Amino acid sequence: MGNFEPLDASPRFYAGRMLLAMPGMADGNFSRAAIAMCVHDENGALGLDVGNAVEGLGLTELMGSFDIDAPQLSHIPVMCGGPVDPQRGFVLHSVDWTGQESVHINDDWALSGSLDVLKAIAGASVGECEGPSRYIVALGYSGWDAGQLEHEMTRHGWFLGDVIPETLVATSPGKRWDGAFAACGVDARLLSGGAGQA
Repeated sequence: MGNFEPLDASPRFYAGRMLLAMPGMADGNFSRAAIAMCVHDENGALGLDVGNAVEGLGLTELMGSFDIDAPQLSHIPVMCGGPVDPQRGFVLHSVDWTGQESVHINDDWALSGSLDVLKAIAGASVGECEGPSRYIVALGYSGWDAGQLEHEMTRHGWFLGDVIPETLVATSPGKRWDGAFAACGVDARLLSGGAGQA
């Protein structure tokens, strides 16, 4: 189902902020995307779409594919992190738990891609060990080559939002896009789907 592998990246630039798809974006993969930017440096960028859940897949089922028993987590959705490598798994989580392969994003968030984080989440949910207090699990990611995101930011399509909020996990996936715009003082209902001309 998912493939969890080590990460190799140093976060910079837009890392730690929300990247929001504007209405009318040409790429249907990013309709109402609310991307938590995890890595952004001179080599490119990586983020997880935390606003679109994988239909019909809960965390219990995902963990079961790795022989991790966690029936108590069936209510937690798995996000469609993006169109790149959709079989690879990632966990955006609070920094109160970090593994050897974790990438530090900012003072509140880290990113892990190993099975250790899933085992810690399952164990913590039954009081057997300490795991991250906040987490979002995703399959796939949104990625950009060196300079690609910077170029896209000069065109209509993306809005750079505020920092990834600590309250992100408590917000239902379908409300994260609107909520991230609202955190910047923007009412997403009033946004136009087309670019203006001067």
